Formats: sequence, structure tokens, C-alpha cells
Amino acid sequence: MVPKTRSKPTKLQLIWPFFFIFFIHCLAIFLFTRGFLLTRTELPYYSNCSDVSLSPCFDSSSIPSSPSSSSSSSSAQGSNQTCWTKPVVDRLVIIVFDALRFDFVAPSSFFPEKKPWMDKLQVIQNLAAEEGPTSRIFKAIADPPTTSLQRLKGLTTGGLPTFVDVGNSFGAPAIVEDNFIQQLVENGKRVVMMGDDTWLQLFPHHFKKSFPYPSFNVKDLDTVDNGCIEHLIPSLHDEDWDVLIAHFLGVDHAGHIFGVNTMPMIQKLEQYNSIMEEVVEALKSQSGAGGLHENTLLVVMGDHGQTLNGDHGGGSPEEVETSIFAMSFKNGTFSLPSELDSVSCGLNVDAKPLCVGTIEQLDFAVTISAMLGVPFPFGSIGRVNPQLYSLGAGNFLSQGIKMEGHENDSNIVRWMQHYVNALCINAWQVKRYIDVYSASSVIGFPSEDLLHVADMYSQAQENWLHVVKGSLSHMNESCPSSSPALMRQIDMYAHFLDSVIGLARSKWTEFNLKLMVVGLSIIFLSLLVQVFAIKRMNTFYESSLSTRFPEASVGLVFSVFAVIIRACSFLSNSYILEEGKVALFFLGTSVILELRNSINKAQMLLEGALFLLLVSALRFIMEFGLSKQADNLSSVASMLGTTHDHLFGISLSSSVSVLALLLLAYLLLKYVCNNSCQWVQKYVILGTILCYALIALHWILDSELLNLPVTLQYIGKSNIPRVIYAVGIAQLVALVINQLFIRKRTLYHLNDLTSKIIAMLSAWSSAIILLSGKQGSVVALTSVGAAFCIMRLENLWQDATDGTSSNVTFYSLPTTQWSLLAVVLFFCSGHWCAFDGLRYGAAFVGFDEFMLVRQAILLAIDTFGFSLLLPIFGLPILITQRHSNNEKTQSKLSVSAQLSQVYLMYGCMTTISVACMVLCVTIQRRHLMVWGLFAPKYVFDVVGLLLTDVLVCLATLYYIDPVEDDSKQN
Repeated sequence: MVPKTRSKPTKLQLIWPFFFIFFIHCLAIFLFTRGFLLTRTELPYYSNCSDVSLSPCFDSSSIPSSPSSSSSSSSAQGSNQTCWTKPVVDRLVIIVFDALRFDFVAPSSFFPEKKPWMDKLQVIQNLAAEEGPTSRIFKAIADPPTTSLQRLKGLTTGGLPTFVDVGNSFGAPAIVEDNFIQQLVENGKRVVMMGDDTWLQLFPHHFKKSFPYPSFNVKDLDTVDNGCIEHLIPSLHDEDWDVLIAHFLGVDHAGHIFGVNTMPMIQKLEQYNSIMEEVVEALKSQSGAGGLHENTLLVVMGDHGQTLNGDHGGGSPEEVETSIFAMSFKNGTFSLPSELDSVSCGLNVDAKPLCVGTIEQLDFAVTISAMLGVPFPFGSIGRVNPQLYSLGAGNFLSQGIKMEGHENDSNIVRWMQHYVNALCINAWQVKRYIDVYSASSVIGFPSEDLLHVADMYSQAQENWLHVVKGSLSHMNESCPSSSPALMRQIDMYAHFLDSVIGLARSKWTEFNLKLMVVGLSIIFLSLLVQVFAIKRMNTFYESSLSTRFPEASVGLVFSVFAVIIRACSFLSNSYILEEGKVALFFLGTSVILELRNSINKAQMLLEGALFLLLVSALRFIMEFGLSKQADNLSSVASMLGTTHDHLFGISLSSSVSVLALLLLAYLLLKYVCNNSCQWVQKYVILGTILCYALIALHWILDSELLNLPVTLQYIGKSNIPRVIYAVGIAQLVALVINQLFIRKRTLYHLNDLTSKIIAMLSAWSSAIILLSGKQGSVVALTSVGAAFCIMRLENLWQDATDGTSSNVTFYSLPTTQWSLLAVVLFFCSGHWCAFDGLRYGAAFVGFDEFMLVRQAILLAIDTFGFSLLLPIFGLPILITQRHSNNEKTQSKLSVSAQLSQVYLMYGCMTTISVACMVLCVTIQRRHLMVWGLFAPKYVFDVVGLLLTDVLVCLATLYYIDPVEDDSKQN
């Protein structure tokens, strides 16, 4: 049937719906995000020493001292002015080992199976076993998300993290709410920092001296650590500081690049063990009476853990469980009451008994503040931890009361008196914060919950005023306050504080449900706009291909079923975790459907079988694509049982990668030789072949098998990637200039469209493969094969309807397969929808220095290259196979209409998935895993939707030619 044209649309009329849809999505996402990702209200209030006079508790000077106390005893008092609590340490050394897993520190006997990375920090284990009550290993529990910025903020403020802070991880803003570092400075403490420059971003004007080092080049395992080593040991002999912070990053970076069970990780842990030996020796040598470190507290800690792949950011046990080791150099013998000393005991590698306690990271700021005698941060909701606080008992014992025959009992009572007063101030401060927060915040906490915690606080304070405080006031040597009364008071305060923490964790984030509903409604409204836009194309082009209402067909029914069912699966957190496998399942089911059709028609059996084989290969690639070793494909060797031969594994992975790259280059060269295309497109494709050769050279020079000179290694590591980036940019610029100025108005031939597609894909592919590592060429080759099969097998459905099917019916199945393939490629390339699913090392391919914009662009290309860039710019390839070989010459209007409809269908499928995800987030906003799972998934999906809209707009501008003179050319 000869097409009949109802109107002569301009190019603008064909593409403006895409820009309008993009605007609608931006509005919807902006409104929903404002309602969903509201942070808790950060109050502009700060604690002061004088505030304690408003509390019902003693100030630190009001607790009676024993007559036997010497006025000159305990350097913890010294010249320090007393504040909220009596200071029990003079100086504090905090050493942060970033991403310190709990099993890096605890003895291997605490775990079912010994792993290669265990028992490397033996200095810490030996100290914990030998120093008795003055040292302790803790399992520290962090609150997700476990990014470094949020953990440092939580450690210093004593508050729960806010999800939005994840977005600031690459450009941390200064902390404006009250925090531990602020209190140190305000109370005359001199703070020195060295290591991770994130501290300087969070606290830009707080340090007396600072030695910051750039932290974002995850491929650099040594610069930050070497800087810390250079300044740490000499600083331990200086008297010009009160608090010293050293933040090492080597373990974190080794995890990101190599994973936990690797030699670089083990070497880093052994290096840290040597560092700890030097630190402890320097501190002990000056810990004698009158020494510089007589009353110093050493804290060695992690900010979060990491998975076996070296990732963090989520809420899995491996990520939230880290460790704290604390040691006091003040001599003293003290046994914490068993009711407060919940520990797990075992043996270290030397068969010596060792006990491990547990602490919430939330409690760190308030506990250290109590030990240093500074006010607690105003917004802290943590509890003074008894096990960590007891490490300062040596100071109390030097001043404590002496009861003949009952010395240990008197020591316990004396310590409990100070601890219960610290808890009294702690509870008062938390109650004050909750009251002020509820009054200042728009939403605050529910009134019934506030009444419940207020009642618990009232009961605790009533017991304090009528029982404990009176006995403390009349305390004397022979009649100390009873231990049971103190323990009951401690339990009441602990119950109140735990209830507040539980309330905050369940209700903290303020959701604006109205904005969320409006945003959700607009997203669903955009679906109607997209459906209308698809139908609108019929007003521009009417023929047997597009005028009919989409009739029911097997392909259309399956497509609708697959898209809707997959979208609805996001209502389950289990299916979100297995999103890649779900998409692969639907893709495989569609292949079986096509293979059945192919067998029935006895056509394209080879393509159908090949597609099924490729889907199976994608399942295999996905398994090891999500492991850290996917960067060099050594996981292939592992899965083949060849991990015992490391060299063979490296050789195999390199050979597979280079072979896949050669096959890609051969396919491009074959296309150039067998097809006529414009000279610009031809040289762009040839430039890509050159880049493939450079990528292979980059891998060879970076190989562990070759011991090359440093100059060659630098060329391979830095110069070659930069050349590839430059060539890629030049290719894209050339294609744009060709499209705008050079391209001649010739008869529109589908081969011309194919050449434009191949040239554009090849221009992007070099950088994407380079950033993806050695698995990139394998993923690219597999995706090319799958795209070829989709393109070929779509003709089976044309034959089924004798070429009379509508565009929607005809393109529904191949477009659905294309969309599912894009999702699968996201996971096959080593990504998943969580912040620990980002491959940060890709941002530094070719560069060592950190520049926010440059590294963000490279990270975005790596993250969305295979899942968005290549699929969207390659989607028009489906159009080129719609017609038989004798009908390749088509009007621009015909091809443009089909292009628009296919892009609208693809965008509609993406929007359906995102809309259901947004609906899921709305429903599950109070779910336990909202911040660990649903919120990251939401962020990835909406960013992906906006990028899809932007790329579709750019693709339509590039592929859709002006159609005003179409009739003249025909």
C-alpha cells in the first residue's frame, strides 16, 4: 500500500514530545525527592559548660572526693577546667583505618573458619590479651548507609546519618551542627589531623595543625598512608596537641580495587601492624609518672566495614560491622561489674584469653566527650558506653576511697558513682535535644512516642532525685552508696536512652507525603503523555504500517506482560536484590518464544540458537561481573578451578579480553570494507579500531606478567587512556559537525542510517570498554551478538502478519528485548543499584589527581555506558531491518516516524519501571531497609530515567533528519 501523508511535519514537531516528557520527569522527580529525601532538621544550637547547671545532675566538681584523695593527684584534672563530667584522660590519639572489617582485628578463633586476611593485626590482639582492664577490642556497629562521609559525621555528632549526605561524598560540606571536634576546640583542646582530607572539608577551621592528603583516587594505596606515617610518630613526641587524629585509607582503597582476599589487602594489614608497633612503643616509652602520655587514651578504629568485594555503602553485616580498639596508658586494676560488661571471650593466636565487647558507633562521640570532660554535642543521641568509659578508671582509682578489706568493691562503687552521674547528664542532654527538635521541626516525633519516652525519663529522674542523689550527697568512706541502687539507676537511664535511639531510627526522616504523592502522580501522568505521543505519530504518517490500532499478537502480549510483571517485582526487596536475574529471566523467556517461532517457520534457526547461547553467557558473565576480580576476569579462572595457578589465571583473562577486542575490531573493519559510508563516518570507525589497539596495549603494559620499566608502565597507565579519551571526543565532535554542516541532502537510504548508528556507537565504545576494565570487551562482544540476534529475529514477526502489523505491534517485542538487555548489561558490567555498586576505580583510569567534574564524568560513563549510552544510541538499528532488501529506500518521514515511535516505546517501558519503583518507595518508606536498599535503588532509577530522557533527546536530534523537502527528494 502506498503511504499517504496527512501533514508535513517539521523536525521540531517530531522531537519536541521528548523534551516535554523530560521536563515532566524533572518536575515529578524534583517534587518526589523533596518529599522523600528530606534530611532531619539540623538545629543551630551548641552545648556549653554552663548548661549543666540546668540539669538535675551533679556537675563534675560536686561529686564528693574521698578524704584520702590528694589535691595534686591525677593529671586528668591538672589544669583542665571541669565541665559536664570529670575528665579521665588528658590526651587522645585516634587512628582511623578506613573500611576496617571486624575480622581484621578480632582473632580468627571468633569465626567459624580462618581466612587469609585474619590475625594480621597481632599487635592489637596481644595488647587486648595482655593489658587486661586497660585495653579492649570492640565490635562497633555503624548505621547505614556506610559511606565514609556519613560515618565521620555520625562519629563526631553522635547523631544518625541522613541519606542525602551520600550525594555529598565527593564534596563534603562543613558540618554546621554541634559536634565532638567543635566542643574540643571550644573548650581549649588543641587538635591535630593527618590523612584523609575529608576531615578538613568537614572541619575547615578546627585544627591547630593539619596534614591532609587527597582521598578519592582509590587506585592509590600509599599516598595517604605514607603521609600519615611521616607525621604520626614524630607528633607523638610533641607537646603541642591534646587530640591527634590520623586517618589511613590504604585498606579501603585496596578493597575497592582488589577485594579483601588478595595480596595487596594482606600487605596493607601487615603494614598497619608494623605501624601499630611503632605507635604503642612511642606511647609506652612516655607513659611513666609525669610522662607526656601518662594519661593518654589510644583509640584505633574503623569508620565502617566492607564486603569481600571491598565495597561499602549499604547495610549488610559486613559493611556495618567494624572494630574499635581502645587502650589507656594509665596504670590501674579495675573489673567492670558483670551486669555492664557484656563480652564474648576466646583465645588469640598465642592461646591467650581475650574478650571482645560491643559498642554502637552512635555512642562514640558522647563517650569520648565524657572521658575528656567536654560538653556532649547538642544533637547527640548516643549513650555513654560503660566498657569504653571504664578504661579511664585508672584515674578514679588514683583518687579513690580506700576501704580496708573491700578495696575492689569500693573501686567498683566509686566508678559507678561517676558513671551514673555521666548517664544522668547524658539522659538530660538527650531529653533536651528531643524536646527542642520536636518544637523546632516541621513534623518532629509522634506525640504518643514523645509521651512514652518522657514518662521513662520522669521515672528515671524521680529515682535519681529520691534515691541515688541523696545517697551520693551523704556519701562517706565507710558508707558508700549501695551498688544495687546505682545499678538500678543505670538500667533506667539505659532503657530511656535505648528507647530514644529506637524511636529516632524508626521515625527520624521527615517525609512530606503530599509532595511525594504529587510527584508520583506526575510520573504516572507522564505515562499517559507518552502513550498519546506514540499515537500522535499516526497523524504524521498513515499507511498499512501505522494506522491500525495495535492488534493482539504473541509478541505484544508478552511484552506488556514482561514489562508490567518486572515493574511490579520492585514491590519486593528480594526481587530488587535480584533485579539483574529477573531481567535476564524475562529476556531468556522471550528468546525461547522466538526460538519456538523460528522452529515453526524453519527460518533463522541459527540466530535463535545463538541468542539462547548468548543469554546463557550473560548469566555466566553476571555472576563474576559483580565480583571485584571482574576487572581482570581472574574470576573466570576461579570458576574454572584454576585459582591455584595465578599466572595461568592472569594469562587466561588477558587472552579472553584481547581476543574479544580483536573480534570487535574485525567486525568494524568488515563493515567499513563491505558498506559505503560517508568519509567522516568511515574515519570515525577506523579511529575506533586504532583505539581498540591502544586498549590492548594498555592492558599489556599494565599486566602483572611483565616486569616493565617505570616509563613504559606510566605510558600504559596514564598516556594511552588520555589519547583514547581525546580520540573519542574528536570522533563525537566530527560526527556532530558532519550532521550539522557537512552532510548532503541525498536520497534517504537505510544504509546511511546504519552507518550513522555504527559510527556513533564506535565513538562511544572505546572509552566505555577502557573504563570497564578487561571484562569490558567481553561484555561488548556479547551485547553486539545479542543486538544482532534481536535485529534479525524481529523479521519473523513481520512474516507472521504478512507485513501488515502496526508499528507498536511489530516493534513491541524487539524493543522490550532491547530494554531488558540494557538492564542485564548494567549488572554484567559489574554494577548494582547501591552506592557500593559504583566502580570508583574507573574514575581514575588515566589520571591520578582528583578533579570533581572530570572524575564524575568518567564514573558516569562507566556506570551507564553499557546500560544507557550504547543501547539508546543503538536502538535505531531495529528500524533498519524492518523492510526487505528491495525496499531499503524509504522516505525520511517514514523512517523518522518509526524512529520516534520506537524511542517513545523504549522511554515508556523505562518510565513504567521507574513509576513502580517510586510507588514502592512511597509504600515502603517506613520499611527497615528503606535507606539500605529502597532509597539507593530510587536514586539509581531516577538518575537513569533522566539520563535516558536526555540521551533520547540527543539521539533524536542526531538521527531524525529534516523532512520538509522529503517529497522533492522522492
